[in-house]
Amino acid sequence: MPVTGHPVTADNLPYRDAVGSGILGPVAGANKLWLSIWSGETIHAYDEYNMFESLVDSKTISNGVAMEFPVTGTVALNAAWNAGVELIGSTTDSTSATIAIKLDKRPIAAHFEIDNVDLMQTQWEFRSELARQAGLTLANARDKQIAAYIARAAAEDLNFNTLYDGSVSPVGTTDPRAIPAGPVFLNPLFFDLGRTASTNAQRSAAALEALKACEDFVVYLQTINAPTDGVFLAVEPRTFQDIRALGVARSDMSNPGVVAANLQPMFGGIAQAGGLGAALTQGMNNITDSLEYMGVRIIKSNHLPVANLASNIGEARYNLTFGDAGICGLLFQRGAVASLKLQGLKVDTVDDIRRNTTFTVASMMAGTGVLRPECAAVLIKPTSANHNATAVTEANYAAASPSSPANANLFTGATLGNTATVQTWLAGAGSGGVDAAKARHGLRCNLGSNFSREVVNTASGAFPYDPTL
Repeated sequence: MPVTGHPVTADNLPYRDAVGSGILGPVAGANKLWLSIWSGETIHAYDEYNMFESLVDSKTISNGVAMEFPVTGTVALNAAWNAGVELIGSTTDSTSATIAIKLDKRPIAAHFEIDNVDLMQTQWEFRSELARQAGLTLANARDKQIAAYIARAAAEDLNFNTLYDGSVSPVGTTDPRAIPAGPVFLNPLFFDLGRTASTNAQRSAAALEALKACEDFVVYLQTINAPTDGVFLAVEPRTFQDIRALGVARSDMSNPGVVAANLQPMFGGIAQAGGLGAALTQGMNNITDSLEYMGVRIIKSNHLPVANLASNIGEARYNLTFGDAGICGLLFQRGAVASLKLQGLKVDTVDDIRRNTTFTVASMMAGTGVLRPECAAVLIKPTSANHNATAVTEANYAAASPSSPANANLFTGATLGNTATVQTWLAGAGSGGVDAAKARHGLRCNLGSNFSREVVNTASGAFPYDPTL
């Protein structure tokens, strides 16, 4: 999908710098569309792959604006049913609640306009190629939206505490299943995760911690009886390469004269090392390549929410300050997030005789929502926003909010980097439970004022769908 080069817009066509130049342009210029510019490099520069749509719970509706997913409640148990003891039912034991996933209020669209003169003169079929790229542009945006919501899911929980989140009173009550909050992996070593400026040893240490997070996450899923199939770790390409290269002999230029021991590659496809990965003769350099580690599929993506977003991937709920939060990896099971579509991709083309052009629009109505926040986790590194040289009190930390995140510091220490330490009351966040619930509060604060809880029981106040909200 397009990630570099010219955006596919009506006034900036990817294969023409100046539409007005037409046939009057220079003989060997970019505006000569009849020249053989359809090289594989040009096409592939615009092509990437939508990855996350197939990794989450995807649904399509034929009409309407929302879909409700059930929260089934609990079942009562009498461990020793004695004679004469009447079993009394209770509507609170098995009452079903629902979580509503709504479509975005407006569709996303990619469009382009082609000069009819170019269509007549060119010997190449480029209209279909631009149409394909418009679809890929939509896939690119959708990929980023779903990845952003996986990160959002890792900041949600259904274990509400009056000490945290101030006076926030979400609709409904706590999760009827009484599931502890999912883990949050706070680790100062993640400061070097995929960081080019870090040494080989630092990046390798961070990569090993990412693998440990995979182990801890699947252990947590087992403790809450959650599905352990379809578990993924999504990281950036540099991090993926560091994981794949674990155990490969390297010379660390930060320590001249010191050469790494010739270790056995961890992901070299060696049977004695567990058969992980593949032989190092295989590049595994495609964006769709993946590794398997203890049942977790490690994937790479250049669409992870690792930077602060303004308004470039849709509604405000997608555009959070992920960079301030320190997100550097996503760990999730496919049931954590739902992707909702109304029709799928729709393409319309019209000949505009007044402008002597052909105009094409590709659009899609879609939406995203959090279903099971306990099935999502994030790898968090220290940043200037979530780190403070002086430790804050837990009371001040608890009083922070997305609109006032000043004291929502997850890390402390004199230096911002891999020598920072996790706040003492968050030390057990990687195992889930109370510390994780506290850590998720800090995440919500660092994600900015656009963040608001979405994992709430559906109530009358949530419907009918109000497009002004």
